[in-house]
Amino acid sequence: MKYSILLVAILSVLASGTVFAQASQSGPRGGMYSPNAQGVQIQGNTEIKAGQENSTAVSVGEGNTAKNTAGAIKGGTQIQGNTKIHAKQKNSTAVSVGKDNASANEAGTIGGN
Repeated sequence: MKYSILLVAILSVLASGTVFAQASQSGPRGGMYSPNAQGVQIQGNTEIKAGQENSTAVSVGEGNTAKNTAGAIKGGTQIQGNTKIHAKQKNSTAVSVGKDNASANEAGTIGGN
């Protein structure tokens, strides 16, 4: 069991990081909004500078979640005004083992959905 967790961790470190973003549209006052009711609504300028270096997320077992997030605005969030997020994670690890567990490193994250 210990060796399988270590193997998954090593393979995760070797995999390259990917940044995901949700498409938004311009709002009536020039701000951005998401067409999804559970999405993000921003009225103003938003600047996000985020980076991850040597980040690992490992989830072993049933119903587990492990994640590293840097510089994100999550669903169900409404922001009015200018927003700057500068986030960096280095050498961060999130490990979830067992059943129905969750672990996360979330630097520079606004919202919680």
